[in-house]
Amino acid sequence: MLLTALAVLFASTGCQARLSVSGTNLNYNGHHIFLSGANQAWVNYARDFGHNQYSKGKSTFESTLSDIQSHGGNSVRVWLHIEGESTPEFDNNGYVTGIDNTLISDMRAYLHAAQRHNILIFFTLWNGAVKQSTHYRLNGLMVDTRKLQSYIDHALKPMANALKNEKALGGWDIMNEPEGEIKPGESSSEPCFDTRHLSGSGAGWAGHLYSAQEIGRFVNWQAAAIKEVDPGAMITVGSWNMKADTDAMGFHNLYSDHCLVKAGGKQSGTLSFYQVHSYDWQNHFGNESPFKHSFSNFRLKKPMVIGEFNQEHGAGMSSESMFEWAYTKGYSGAWTWSRTDVSWNNQLRGMQHLKSRTDHGQVHFGL
Repeated sequence: MLLTALAVLFASTGCQARLSVSGTNLNYNGHHIFLSGANQAWVNYARDFGHNQYSKGKSTFESTLSDIQSHGGNSVRVWLHIEGESTPEFDNNGYVTGIDNTLISDMRAYLHAAQRHNILIFFTLWNGAVKQSTHYRLNGLMVDTRKLQSYIDHALKPMANALKNEKALGGWDIMNEPEGEIKPGESSSEPCFDTRHLSGSGAGWAGHLYSAQEIGRFVNWQAAAIKEVDPGAMITVGSWNMKADTDAMGFHNLYSDHCLVKAGGKQSGTLSFYQVHSYDWQNHFGNESPFKHSFSNFRLKKPMVIGEFNQEHGAGMSSESMFEWAYTKGYSGAWTWSRTDVSWNNQLRGMQHLKSRTDHGQVHFGL
């Protein structure tokens, strides 16, 4: 009788297994898991979803899902708006008026394909690594809170609400590498907004455009909005380097709970897990690279996924050894970059290396 009652309750409340956080681990359906996968990034840059655009890249998207599943992977990071080239809908003054009537259905079609392959999808909303002709749309959201609120009200919350029960929705990545447009070298009495530690680091390569406070507010408001309609949603940010993602080693974590709330004022607008990217420079990793440290060295209190890396820029490490490092050194995931460039076979070999592993987290799990 008790089991029957619980089954009825489970069905009536719509509860389902989903990704969650336990300390510095990621869990799925009560099991410690490791996110092993790749960046799909895009098929048609900034034009993959909405306006019936998914149909154009569907075969590539789904063949990628099939490849990842067959090689033991379980997750994909994919880009959505980028700089607002085709979604959401903007008026002539830079306010978001809504989303076209196929954006959600396109995203849902992809999520359903991913579910068939037991793969979790993480949608990256915006991109700070490159500035293109439509950047003025993203810029409006970064600097004008009224415009940001229009996006939240007319696009973000409707998307998050409509998709929150999709089994293949792993989470939301608010922005890819916002440090590409940060102002390095700014002094502030508030440590969260002081970017002197980023002077000479390469941060701001796409333009010295936004303060740490503006970036933090941008993340904070969107994270809070998603959680308002989906309290269990998983939120992250794709940081370019550990220099912006830890308080250890003389750096400062711009995405800590304290700093995001300080920047935007919304208590719930925090990350679920951290995400960092790591590539070599002149065939060497920087001393702060996750591929030179165990996760514990960064003294973080949330899980961390190594969200971009590859063998071609891996300081001589093979794809297999990079996946192995992430898996055995305390990280919670590894997403190789990317289906769009460099050797796909190398990336698949890395995923294959971890196929069905359980010793540092379950890699295979059913949705």
